[in-house]
Amino acid sequence: MQAGDRLAAVLAAATLAPVRIALIKTSSMGDVIHALPVVTDILAACPGARVDWVVEEGFAELPRLHPGVHEVIPVAIRRWRRALGQAATWGEIRAVRARLRSADYDLALDLQGLVKSALVARWTGAPVAGFSRASAREPLAALAYARRFEVPADLHAIERLRALAAQALGYRAEGRPRFALAAPALELGWRPAGSYAVFLHATSRAEKQWPAERWTALGRALLARGVSVVLPWGGQAEQAAARALAEAIGAVAGGKERAGALPAAPASVCVAPRLSLSECARLLADARAVIGVDTGLTHLSAALDSRTVALFAATPAWRFGPYWTPRARNLGEDGVWPQPGEVLEALEALGSFD
Repeated sequence: MQAGDRLAAVLAAATLAPVRIALIKTSSMGDVIHALPVVTDILAACPGARVDWVVEEGFAELPRLHPGVHEVIPVAIRRWRRALGQAATWGEIRAVRARLRSADYDLALDLQGLVKSALVARWTGAPVAGFSRASAREPLAALAYARRFEVPADLHAIERLRALAAQALGYRAEGRPRFALAAPALELGWRPAGSYAVFLHATSRAEKQWPAERWTALGRALLARGVSVVLPWGGQAEQAAARALAEAIGAVAGGKERAGALPAAPASVCVAPRLSLSECARLLADARAVIGVDTGLTHLSAALDSRTVALFAATPAWRFGPYWTPRARNLGEDGVWPQPGEVLEALEALGSFD
């Protein structure tokens, strides 16, 4: 049976028997989060389906937050590229290929639209569906697909993925995206007592960073309202930026009040320890408010339905910002950053100070 015929047979039987589906969405963090509603859509349309997820090893914790994901299969394309001359690399690749092939998937759905993701999808041995040549981020990837689908470019990133999956499996993606995520039950004993806000200040692109003086002004305003501030970080540069920001706000947790700082308040500033993605999810889920630039953790906060204010200027909010929940607000656009007062107004509207 040809790949296209096999896929047609799978779709025809989708309502009669379980369907085994491999979703290929390997990176980046924000892209993986934006793809999670696809799982909810598929399981609503095909209740007996088994949905597995192929993802970069560094983001493997994210699909596990969705209770509908049956199995997460990590890959290490970023690491493998740096060590193609090593036998261990090819051993890992062979192991992943064997694992994917042994799962006997009915369909591999490439949500990435890149040559690398198309290659991984082909490793499954199943019929592969993906974006058309005109819709894929890398048009050459479409050559690997048995079925190709046109998806308009002027949709939000989430809606593009939902539209692709709906066409590939023959259902309608209706209503707002549903993430259905569950933050793991973890103890974070280092957190400040009482209410806290999380400042997601770090991002990989300098033009996406909110000015430090605005973070400082916002932090001091929150401390004055009795809300502590938590500053997560990733690499060493982000850790240094978090420490500098905590110093600027003027009330480092466990430290002394500094000259020019606000009078002592029951709230404090806390530079977080290094956190796993699961720990980040717990931190965000319990926060009174989350304020963040266009970065993966900001999208995760909104996906967890935490009160979230997303700050935009270098990237378009209509394409990447949270829109599916009344507990999120997008501020800024077209190169103009919002002022701290606007953020405070948004937090007030979200009930962050109730």
